[in-house]
Amino acid sequence: MPNSVAFGRSASLPAGRSTRAPVQKSGSAGAPPQIDADGYFEGYASLFGVADLGRDVVMPGAFRASLAKRTALGVKLLWQHDPGSPVGEWLDIAEDQRGLRVAGKLDLDLPKARDLHRLVSRGSIDGLSIGFKAASETRDPATGLRRLQKLDLWEISIVSFPLLPQARIAPRGEGRGSIGGGLHASVSSRRRMAQF
Repeated sequence: MPNSVAFGRSASLPAGRSTRAPVQKSGSAGAPPQIDADGYFEGYASLFGVADLGRDVVMPGAFRASLAKRTALGVKLLWQHDPGSPVGEWLDIAEDQRGLRVAGKLDLDLPKARDLHRLVSRGSIDGLSIGFKAASETRDPATGLRRLQKLDLWEISIVSFPLLPQARIAPRGEGRGSIGGGLHASVSSRRRMAQF
């Protein structure tokens, strides 16, 4: 099934699958996600080598070419994969040994982004989900897993139910630059740029 398009990954559950699958949050159990007063946050939108509820496995290096071509500012930050609901911008998107690390900022001038800020601050919403076109993939006939080797990343959404349950905004105690220095560095450089 090469060159398939996958949008709304959080909404494309196979028949018979429940969105109430066990959630395996990373980091501090029960801690609300990290988001600051200005709307800056970070987390992981995808993890390498981990099967999602749709039986897709993203392989290391899958985003490399797409990120080189599009950069973080070319990837949309949406709510629930809705192209009519942009809620901010991605400041940093990078692959590391674990997966796709992201740092973003909600645009608090938008009513939906202000609502999301409140929900994320309380821990009511913390899922992240990728929207992409598969450029290179293989299917393992023994397990039925689809291994995604190259993806064209179009958007990353904040979602209620991520198809990869571990794809989350970082909990408190793991934010503020702990993920590769991302949030703290992005906030500082963004503020410096705004002064010029």
